Amino acid sequence: MKKLLLFSLMIMTIHSYAQEVDYGNNPAAGRYVTAGDAKIYYEVYGNGEPIVLLHGGIMGSTAEMTQFIDKLKPNYQVIAISSRGHGKSEMGIFPITYERKAKDIFDVINEVTKDSVTVLGFSDGAYTGYKVASMYPERVKKLIAIGAGEQIPGLRKVVFSGGPFDPENKLWQERKLIMPEPERLEDFWAAMESFYNSMTASKELFGSIKCPVLVMSGELDRNAPLPTVINAYNMIPNSQLSIIPNSGHVVFLENFEAVWYALKPFLGIN
Repeated sequence: MKKLLLFSLMIMTIHSYAQEVDYGNNPAAGRYVTAGDAKIYYEVYGNGEPIVLLHGGIMGSTAEMTQFIDKLKPNYQVIAISSRGHGKSEMGIFPITYERKAKDIFDVINEVTKDSVTVLGFSDGAYTGYKVASMYPERVKKLIAIGAGEQIPGLRKVVFSGGPFDPENKLWQERKLIMPEPERLEDFWAAMESFYNSMTASKELFGSIKCPVLVMSGELDRNAPLPTVINAYNMIPNSQLSIIPNSGHVVFLENFEAVWYALKPFLGIN
């Protein structure tokens, strides 16, 4: 069994560039929707066709999507969602499932627009995007999935402990300042650890997706190894594949220009 510590390397990368807008904690753009057992926080920027941005899990946040938001908001209505337990969104009642997370996203979409949307998700956000496209095919017209391949229990071992997963770590101290339930952080980690170690994303899910999908990955991704990404691509009926050379899991922070260049034709951007 391959032991894999699943985290998005955001400690090293999120703060590596200047951020003019505090995405994920911007009162001017922030809104809430009640999605079942949790209040889900999201921000809306720009006008035009709606595009939903879904960040990575655990250490991910809307802030990591900064470059996407800045690029897209001049021509799109950008809906940047903090998934449950992240940022200013509540955790809700455990257990965590992708069905529940997809329903959260659907509730936000319905609050903002009645139109169909494009979804761009990274890692956990990409898996959520797969589920949204599967469950609500009439509302998702395109999906960009970054760093999310085939997944079956036992393929990896996820552990959230030590090092960056110390609640006294500076990153978490900062994040607790905006979290609605900071006292539940470690319980949330435990719930997500159990979820990630038992989740399945295989032919049943991928084969049910009807919209066009751009499957993207860094060549050196260790969280979603290249063979699993290619497997996902092969199982999605209407899919395209883009592999960015010499890049890891957080490919869009390592080489944003290459990622942007690759997804522009899929979005129809000149």
